[in-house]
Order: sequence, then C-alpha cells, then structure tokens
Amino acid sequence: MREIIAGGLSFEEIKEEHLAEVLDIYNYYVLNTTVSFHTEPQTLPEMRNSVLSGDPRFKSYAILQNGVLEGYVLITRHKNKQAYDTSGEISVYLKPGSSGRGIGGQALRFIEERAADLKFHVLVATVCADNEPSRRLFTRHGYEQSALFKEIGHKFGQWLDIASYQKIIGQSSSS
Repeated sequence: MREIIAGGLSFEEIKEEHLAEVLDIYNYYVLNTTVSFHTEPQTLPEMRNSVLSGDPRFKSYAILQNGVLEGYVLITRHKNKQAYDTSGEISVYLKPGSSGRGIGGQALRFIEERAADLKFHVLVATVCADNEPSRRLFTRHGYEQSALFKEIGHKFGQWLDIASYQKIIGQSSSS
C-alpha cells in the first residue's frame, strides 16, 4: 500500500528493502542522542522484529519524499493486555537533516488516519523530556502531556526523564 501526499511525500508499509536504511536512522539516534533509550546499536534482525510485527493492526511505514527515504512512522502495541487493545503507541523517526520541513506533522496525520481506520481510540507517544522538537511536534498536533517520569533512564552519564503524550482519536462510548 502506498499513499501519496502533497509535495512528493508518500507513505508505504516498510518492507525488507527499507530495513537497512531504517536501521541506520534508528542507530543514529541510539549512538548520538537521548531520543532512543537503547544504549547499544540495534541489529538488522532486531529492527526487523521491531518494525515488521506481522500483526495487521500494528504497522510501520516508510516516509518517502520523491522516492527517497526520509524516515519512518509506526504504531505499536501500547501494553500487552487485552484492555489496552484500543490504544496504540506511535513513534516518528526522521533521517538526520530531515526535520523542520513539516514531514513529522504529515507523518502524524497519516498514522492517526490509519489508527482511526483500525478503530484505535487513543494514541500514546513517549519521548525523552530533553527532546524539545518532539515535545513541540506532539503538542502542536493536539497531544496532551499525560505523564512525566523523572530519572527513569540513564544514558551518556546523565539521568533522563520521559514524557508521555496522548491524543483521543476515537469516539467516546458509554459502554
């Protein structure tokens, strides 16, 4: 499935041929930033397991601009308990140098539409509290901070906080 958006931006389900580039993007954040709480680079099999879940509700999409991979966006299981099945966790990773061009916002709109089609009710995003660009992105697109966990991770010799943001995208029901 491929969906074309304005400005040559398109989204397609991640396939095997995208994995090496997706891994490079993710490992950049592992090695150079506090965006990811991994401290060791991920391997290709680990990335494959992360983005190719096999579950039809939890999908990962390559973000392409004029055919060039600019990043990826995914919706994963929030918690592995049945009552959470209407909630999804979303993440957006852009290739270094691709931020500030509106790609992240378009990726959020895209994944929200997919999540709504799949009958998700709530989307959750968890980011390092130091990651101001991501915090602004989610806030600007209607996500509300719902949690702040202090000193929950340790990387690069510093304690790190995480902030969770959520957005209700489904209709509330009284059931």
